[in-house]
Amino acid sequence: MSQPSLMALEIAETGAILARQLAANAAATAQIAALLQRRDPRLVATIARGSSDHAALYLKYLIEIALGVPCASIGPSIASLYHAPLRLEGALALTISQSGRSPDIVSLQAAAGRAGALTVALVNEVDSPVARDAQCLLPLHAGLEKSVAATKSMIAALVAGAALVGQWVGDAKLNGGIAKLPALLSEPSALAPPALVDRVARAKSAFVLGRGSTFAVAAEIALKLKETCAIHAEAFSSAEVLHGPAGIITPGFLVLCFMPQDAAREGVSETLRRLTAMGADVFVVDAVASSSESTLVVPAADHPQLTPIVMLHRFYGLVEACARSLGRDPDNPPHLRKVTETK
Repeated sequence: MSQPSLMALEIAETGAILARQLAANAAATAQIAALLQRRDPRLVATIARGSSDHAALYLKYLIEIALGVPCASIGPSIASLYHAPLRLEGALALTISQSGRSPDIVSLQAAAGRAGALTVALVNEVDSPVARDAQCLLPLHAGLEKSVAATKSMIAALVAGAALVGQWVGDAKLNGGIAKLPALLSEPSALAPPALVDRVARAKSAFVLGRGSTFAVAAEIALKLKETCAIHAEAFSSAEVLHGPAGIITPGFLVLCFMPQDAAREGVSETLRRLTAMGADVFVVDAVASSSESTLVVPAADHPQLTPIVMLHRFYGLVEACARSLGRDPDNPPHLRKVTETK
């Protein structure tokens, strides 16, 4: 038997990492949440790229649903290239980064602070410019991540952000669900069904769909399919896919869907029925039991906005298996490196 990839080993570490993170960050998370309650920001600006920006997208939905506060990603080039003056008085600027070293992310965080925002950083490398320069810091505690594909650090960012939102809004159900995530993500995962791995591996192109917080998962998985499997995958909200993108669907075109566990579910189901009628090969990731060969069932978390984290964790394993089935090294995809520094 071949040795497991670094990506597989890092996926398997996730539950222990979350337990360590939640314990180590408990006091800091409570302090920052109390500060946010006092300041009551009316805008959250996120600062991130790549997988970290998908974590920011997840937090956008969580923040807007839980607090009704608009949350938007700011393009780092606004500060690093265009030097545009920002107007962020009283806002929260939330930076998410694995390395904390990309010059454009460092530049935008500094500009947000000068513009009057409270800067909070979720960073894995605490000895980094982003970590040192932020007014408030929540380390991810993911440890060294060697695989180019970010997995454990991505999920650590999701949970650190969700824990902050849970404390900020005072949602006992959300907080209780977060406390159970380390155990849930430590449970041994069944091997990805070979038939599903083969189905994904055969695709040359795919749509990856979600809505609300599962749209963030769709965006992340589309990236992982591109970088580890060389599959041209594009993420769409299920609310947008019929507004033009569906025009390229031909019989057998792969559509992966991360099914929401909230009010979006019925609308997503209707979209999938329409795509199936067009000939799409629809494959669903869900937390509701199903005997369908086209459904990958994952355990449900104790809060509907946390189940997408479980979905992502389980599907990472399928992506890793897919890469290996294609003869690719999931740890060292061509043309890519672990830290991308953009100016």
